[in-house]
Amino acid sequence: MDTMRDRFAPVVTQLLDEDPRVAVVLAEIGTDGFAEARRRHPERVINVGIREQLLVGAGAGLALTGLRPVVHTFASFLVERPFEQVKLDLGHQDVGAVLVSASASFDWPAGGYTHMAPGDVALLDTLDGWTVHVPGHPDEAETLLRHAIAAGDDKVYVRLSVQSNAQALPVDGARFVTVREGRAGVVLAVGPMLDAVLDATEGLDVTVLYATTVRPFDTAALRRASETAGTDVVLVEPYLAGTSTAFAGDALTDVPHRVLGLGVGRRELRRYGQVDEHLTAHGLDAGSLRQRISGFLGAGVRR
Repeated sequence: MDTMRDRFAPVVTQLLDEDPRVAVVLAEIGTDGFAEARRRHPERVINVGIREQLLVGAGAGLALTGLRPVVHTFASFLVERPFEQVKLDLGHQDVGAVLVSASASFDWPAGGYTHMAPGDVALLDTLDGWTVHVPGHPDEAETLLRHAIAAGDDKVYVRLSVQSNAQALPVDGARFVTVREGRAGVVLAVGPMLDAVLDATEGLDVTVLYATTVRPFDTAALRRASETAGTDVVLVEPYLAGTSTAFAGDALTDVPHRVLGLGVGRRELRRYGQVDEHLTAHGLDAGSLRQRISGFLGAGVRR
């Protein structure tokens, strides 16, 4: 199966051909995928070199001219390194762009911590007005990329990953999807965490919600689920643990509730290893998730 990033260049190349407003800004990473597109649209496929601050600044400049820029590199170089430009060139100037990242939290362990960005979504949460898509399958990534680029002048972050669920679900760029229904708690799985959550909760009396668009947070879906499943909520996110706990708490602010945030821990893992070893080390494998979810929800969670 191809990866989410494998879909990125073909989808955006097609949109470059179809829509004269679309532009692409790169910083060396990903240029091979746009070689043909650059020959056809040299004025709208721009490689700034290894200059990540300029990458975002150039995207903002294109947006000021009325174009819809798609800005791409690894997450650590797209959100963390040029954060001042994300805050000022896009946010303060009130112009939109589509930031599309790769490498996610630890997709390339051999690259070391410089190429990991478990805090990217939490960092964007310090800014106003961002839509954040976290697909869990290449088909979902294609759908959400098209949503993002078509979203007028909005500021959108699309977080691509090599981690993937086995099957895609219908996603609309807005709402959570109900995958299972139960009566002893709600488990919200974000993007590529769904398969592990489904394995972890097999036989447990819980509602499983699936989120591929996490900002804006689908408050209505969580409230509906809590009406039958109760207000104990577990969030399983593929980035920094606890990133969305405040949003879940705000959704249930008028009722007693408990929220457990599971995700990537703050402790840096200094051995390269493999992706699955990082998942296990952070307690995001199915066995660890089952233990942590069951322990939080209590004995009543078993059917």
